[in-house]
Amino acid sequence: MPKIGMEPVRRKALIDATISAIGERGSLDVTMSEIAGRAGVSSALAHHYFGAKDELLFATMRHILAELNIDTRRALRLAMTPRQRVSAVVAVSFSDDQFQPQIIAAWLAFYVEAQKSSDLRRLLRIYARRLHSNLMSGLTGILPRAEADRVAEATAALIDGLYIRRALKDGVPNAQTAIELIEDYLETKLTGRSLP
Repeated sequence: MPKIGMEPVRRKALIDATISAIGERGSLDVTMSEIAGRAGVSSALAHHYFGAKDELLFATMRHILAELNIDTRRALRLAMTPRQRVSAVVAVSFSDDQFQPQIIAAWLAFYVEAQKSSDLRRLLRIYARRLHSNLMSGLTGILPRAEADRVAEATAALIDGLYIRRALKDGVPNAQTAIELIEDYLETKLTGRSLP
């Protein structure tokens, strides 16, 4: 069995510590020293692996996006119909792995920081394009393309909006309620029926 070097383990520990620190603080206003302490490594080692704090924050956002992408691809492989594909994307967004307080706080902090950081803004654009593409992979099998595009945009806005409300502790109390709200919207758009 091959040995796993300490570098990937320590890098992952630093990324997890960054998510934890941002989640607790509710902002990116955390120091490398604080993150390193949470990860059980020295501040010097954190700087060795990532350089400046901005590079660690970028690596953390890439990690969150990579995990979301892995989870989404797995769920899409299991979906048998276009409608199931759409529901799978929604469900992954609110899964236990994704919709946890620290990850939600990290998303909100990254959205705010992306206004100043072109690197983070680029990652958020990648996220938005992937989300749209994943939703369209099901919606185009149900609706005409132009209408599918509008429903995908609205669904993505609902997902992002429910994350923001949760981060601000002013909205949907749990993942199941969030999924139900989005599914109600989708059902209205996909069947053409108005809800009572």
